Amino acid sequence: MPTIRRRTFLGTALAAVSLSATRVAAAPILRSDDPRFSAVVAPDTPLRTLYAAGRWCEGLCYAPALGGLIVSDVRANRMLRIGDDGATQVFRDPSNNANGNALDGEGRLVTCEHRGRRVVRREPDGRLTVLAETYEGRPLNSPNDAALAPDGAIWFTDPVFGITMPDEGLMAAPAQAARRVYRIDPGSGRVESMTDAVGQPNGIVFSPDGTRLYVSDTSAALKNPEGARTILTFPVERGRRLGNPRVFATVEAGVPDGLAVDAGGRLYAACFDGVRVFDSDGTRLGRIATATDAANVAFGGPDGNRLFIGAGPIVHAIDLAVRGPARG
Repeated sequence: MPTIRRRTFLGTALAAVSLSATRVAAAPILRSDDPRFSAVVAPDTPLRTLYAAGRWCEGLCYAPALGGLIVSDVRANRMLRIGDDGATQVFRDPSNNANGNALDGEGRLVTCEHRGRRVVRREPDGRLTVLAETYEGRPLNSPNDAALAPDGAIWFTDPVFGITMPDEGLMAAPAQAARRVYRIDPGSGRVESMTDAVGQPNGIVFSPDGTRLYVSDTSAALKNPEGARTILTFPVERGRRLGNPRVFATVEAGVPDGLAVDAGGRLYAACFDGVRVFDSDGTRLGRIATATDAANVAFGGPDGNRLFIGAGPIVHAIDLAVRGPARG
């Protein structure tokens, strides 16, 4: 009997060790779908964790003048700053359930607020200037993400997540008849509707040359399994009008959320299984896997080649072989 028990114990222990080893090696951080992925990131590049105490980290924006990476922890109703040295500080608390952030042409932080249903700009002295809160006399839905156009205009998306999800804003009936992408004119400050062709517009980014606009449609996120889970691309005409959209990419589960581009025009999309990387022609190049759903992605760092990833409660960083677009 002692021998049997010993063998049983050893067998169970060895099985546990084997299972543990299998789990550790099961999912590589980097998965290549095309040989061109090797030009984006070296195979052995580590994915680092910068912060892991959030609720839902989005709105990643690298702002050197503000001391590092700005993060919107949407559901915690606060914003954080992560310095290049890894130190994390509260940046704004409460934040009006802030979500997307971008820098304007002068390097000032522009923020989309769910709770405030507005887009604001942070002035050098810390004051907030309201850039947009209504369209045609009615409140916006809940501005979600923003991007800087080559002409200095701020474009932003306006889905309904901040007025339909209790932990992301204040519940309200939409005052707008559609979910749109808007443009804030850099001269007059006028808020213009650019398109209502996206069911629930979310992530937004321009190609490096400004001739294409990418917008993620996250309609499937509203408990609608038949809703869109696509990335659309629009031709930008004369810098301030959009042509007809076409589907750039579709994901089979979850939704594509925040978007970024590198200097070579590749597109990075935060998805349920990490960050998916696409060539400018739509070819899927590979994936940077995350253990939790990725919601946002942005380039930054001292050399411009650091990709920051917001994945639920976690903010990751990985250094790539490519850089984000030059500002200017």
